[in-house]
Amino acid sequence: MTCGRNTLVLLFLYYILAIEKLGLSSSSSSLFVSSTLGRCWTAFKQHNQMGNIVRMMKYDKSANEKSAIAALNFLDQDLSWFRLDDGVMGGQSLTDHQKSEDGSLDFCGTINTSGGGFCSIRADFQGLPENTTAIRIRYSGDGKTYKFLLSDGTRGFSTPSWQHDIVTDPSKKNQTTDIALKDLKASMGPRRAPSGMELDASSIKEVGVMLSLKLSNGEPNPIETFGSGIFPFSLKIHSIEPITSK
Repeated sequence: MTCGRNTLVLLFLYYILAIEKLGLSSSSSSLFVSSTLGRCWTAFKQHNQMGNIVRMMKYDKSANEKSAIAALNFLDQDLSWFRLDDGVMGGQSLTDHQKSEDGSLDFCGTINTSGGGFCSIRADFQGLPENTTAIRIRYSGDGKTYKFLLSDGTRGFSTPSWQHDIVTDPSKKNQTTDIALKDLKASMGPRRAPSGMELDASSIKEVGVMLSLKLSNGEPNPIETFGSGIFPFSLKIHSIEPITSK
């Protein structure tokens, strides 16, 4: 199959938009090419339409950040949560998060696996104490497996996002999970993180929660704990707090 000029232009536009939306640095953008441009071309052939590109162009990450919702207190800091969904890559999933009457954070919305497959919320904070050993999360969920995220806040692929699965049980009103920092897995977006990476607690400036078609180890999130097609989700987060060594 021979690519027409318009098709090549659209693929190039998709690539440029991806770099801009994800905030990639010049050093990491070259690494992004081989893993993402091929997938852009595959997606373009499969859908044979401009839908993903149009949605990517319309996705306003800065507007999401400006309309962040205040909920929960972490290290004496009030957290403001903004959504970051697969629309950043042209997907159709949508987060609808809010603060509940009891002060909890309701992370809910709709996943659409056509052209995407994740929803997330993020919040910036001033940083973890250097003697932090774990994070304690209290929550109640719908039976799906979510992911807890920590990062330095750059949201590019030059630095890792540290992830851990959150298994929810709908029969339990409240669940508590202690996540040791040493058990968090490094993710570099579409490519595998180099082995031997270690989390530096002092560099962490962002916390997040995600529902994704991938687990923290990169394996597929099973239909039983994720879903298929278009489906709703709901996770209530009661609190997030650090556990420090004495």
